[in-house]
Amino acid sequence: MSTLSTLPGAPFLHQQDGQLFLEGVRLADLAAQHGTPLFAYSKASILAALAAYQKGLAGRTSLICYALKANSHLAILQVLAKAGCGFDTVSQGEIMRALKAGAAPEKIVFSGVGKTRAEMRYALEVGIHCFNVESTAELEVLNEVALELGKKAPISIRVNPNVDAKTHPYISTGLKANKFGIAHEEALVTYQRAASLPGLAVKGIDCHIGSQITQIAPYLEAVDKVLDLVEQIEQAGIAIEHLDFGGGLGIQYKDETPPAADALWAEILARCDARGFGQRTFVLEPGRSLVGNAGVCLTEVLYLKQGEEKNFCVVDAAMNDLPRPAMYEAYHHILPVQTATAATAQTYDIVGPICESGDWLGRERSLAVAQGDVLAVCSAGAYCTSMGSNYNTRNRPAEILVDGTAVHIIRQREDYAAQMAAEIML
Repeated sequence: MSTLSTLPGAPFLHQQDGQLFLEGVRLADLAAQHGTPLFAYSKASILAALAAYQKGLAGRTSLICYALKANSHLAILQVLAKAGCGFDTVSQGEIMRALKAGAAPEKIVFSGVGKTRAEMRYALEVGIHCFNVESTAELEVLNEVALELGKKAPISIRVNPNVDAKTHPYISTGLKANKFGIAHEEALVTYQRAASLPGLAVKGIDCHIGSQITQIAPYLEAVDKVLDLVEQIEQAGIAIEHLDFGGGLGIQYKDETPPAADALWAEILARCDARGFGQRTFVLEPGRSLVGNAGVCLTEVLYLKQGEEKNFCVVDAAMNDLPRPAMYEAYHHILPVQTATAATAQTYDIVGPICESGDWLGRERSLAVAQGDVLAVCSAGAYCTSMGSNYNTRNRPAEILVDGTAVHIIRQREDYAAQMAAEIML
């Protein structure tokens, strides 16, 4: 059984007398009352993670923009908005979610490589803080849309610094082979073009090198390259008001030791201070590091199946609920919510009911479990429900927000009628 010091999500996820708790609530009770699969999130964990960023940026002019793609649930956005957070969005739908949750439009940035004219128009009409532009073609289209509305679009340009974030290839975004941003070598001429367009107002520079980054060095390399560019751009007569260094800070899934958010920003700001940029406005876009370890997925053991080469623990959560293992071969810590079972520990692959060999949540895990037991999949707050689907016509799970000993149902379990409601038969 894992100890408190090694449990991802501690101290908000912790064990007491053989029971697993999220804040002051027994997870076994949540599963019994609300069924499985079930996602539960700790409000205190989310706010503590945000507080680390706020501490790291104390005394600076800054805008912390939570990246909705990590987990876009309205209740979670509401918690963050009330705590002063802004939002990083990548679609009109995400902008609408942020506004519905109480975000001020001037605290919203709009990123993404494929913004449509309709999305640009909507963002301009509601008055967002900034567009993070990712190509020269996008610059031209945004200029046209802004002129049609009689507005100036505030922009930063996302620069690809060709920095290896030392993360999974699918979530590395700052290399030349990636689809994101404008090549470092093309940045100056792109800024000069942007400054010449009457529908655009240059505000800043943007850089985001990837996700689940666990080292400080790639950030500092990217910072130096961005600051080199700012010097060149400003020498060409184009002012840069804000520096956006993106997000991507990792969390502990297994045995990673990512830097604390305040420690990371202490080093970034020291580098900026040393080069004379410490008084700029700083924009950052954390996602996973705010919500990842705040969440758990509860799932019931349906069957224990003895195979010729492997033993399988078949559970009722699947790759449609928690896609990261199937997509990235990602590791999530998995353990029983209580240790009352008399079962003997065996090595299992933990798999779901979906008709795909890739439908697994954990491989070669030693577990003492019996049919009917409930397992907790840790670190399930980010890129799980937000990437979920109805594959195999499975209903989306219920979601819970825990606040101390209070339990708030923030998403009802989907039913089949709701799932099929938008479909039209011949």
